[in-house]
Amino acid sequence: MEFRGCSVFAAFLIRTLVLLLLTAFSVYAEIPSTLDGPFQPVTVPFDVSLRGNAVDLPATDSRVRRRVKGFEPEQISVSLSASYDSVWISWITGAFQIGYNITPLDPTSVASVVRYGKLRFPLNHEAKGYSLVYNQLYPFEGLQNYTSGIIHHVRLAGLKPDTKYYYRCGDPSIEALSGIYSFKTMPVSGPSSYPSRIAVMGDLGLTFNTTTTISNVIRNKPELVLLVGDVTYANLYLTNGTGSDCYSCSFSETPIHETYQPRWDYWGRFMQYLVSKVPVMVVEGNHEIEPQAGNQTFVAYSSRFAFPSEESGSSSTFYYSFNAGGIHFIMLGAYIVITNQVKNETWALWTWHRNQDSDGKIGDQIYIVRQPDKCPKQSTRTKCWFADI
Repeated sequence: MEFRGCSVFAAFLIRTLVLLLLTAFSVYAEIPSTLDGPFQPVTVPFDVSLRGNAVDLPATDSRVRRRVKGFEPEQISVSLSASYDSVWISWITGAFQIGYNITPLDPTSVASVVRYGKLRFPLNHEAKGYSLVYNQLYPFEGLQNYTSGIIHHVRLAGLKPDTKYYYRCGDPSIEALSGIYSFKTMPVSGPSSYPSRIAVMGDLGLTFNTTTTISNVIRNKPELVLLVGDVTYANLYLTNGTGSDCYSCSFSETPIHETYQPRWDYWGRFMQYLVSKVPVMVVEGNHEIEPQAGNQTFVAYSSRFAFPSEESGSSSTFYYSFNAGGIHFIMLGAYIVITNQVKNETWALWTWHRNQDSDGKIGDQIYIVRQPDKCPKQSTRTKCWFADI
């Protein structure tokens, strides 16, 4: 069954936080800085009475509605590259389309430009990137198809560590630039420097509970956000926008597992306040599978976020690594075996992981693993490679 949230994963996430020793939770206090540590590990049992029925933010909520005009940027976010001296800026221009007769936008019609600098004015550096449009198509009568706005990804390089930068993004040639935002780079990579706070979240969705979670995160001022799968729960909807807490319970007769892709756009708009200034790093969960025509999966996930895959020697959006000060994060998803991103996916993952595992130059090495019980198995072993991590 496809349920919203997962108590088992919540317990796993708590254990992960304890193992990381990045933050110690207190029921009655603010989350302390890692610089105040070390701390005695604290675990809090998951309260199953809290699960309840999560209520999604409706499309009419002002926090998820489109506020920009024309090709002005929206859904702006920052992601890290492999090291402190580089970040990715991502955004979307143009409106999505959903229906039976849709025509994708031309991604080359709008430039991908970021102007940035250490001062708000002038922004004396400029970088250009690439753009794309993705489709979610269903080969069944009565199901609506979707095509996204133009998604832009631009990599900024040559940045100084632990430094605040201002930026704006868009296409200056058509006077379609965003307002001015800012981000702070990670500390220099080494065993003696660390981010002060890191927020780790999973199964976030876009509910009224989400708004409380994000408000708490913002109040605690993290320098990095790790999102461990199950992002929007767009796959708990039919293409006509009808949703349910349990897809298989409510929609068992559908010819394919449908999604309502506009939920991704709603999520990007809601999250912009946080992720336009705090880098967010994502790894996929089962709710991002989203099958469609041509046996394609994970298209929205792989298109909307920027991943430091190439910079970290990976050829996939399902596993990559990056440095955050003295931490070398290794992000591992569990679903590469059902994708067609690269040939011989399992062998490619194993080879890449061996190279990561031999890298002891930074300091701490931390794995962020989504559903390790489902990750690839080596033929000579009966358990998952990463199940014991």
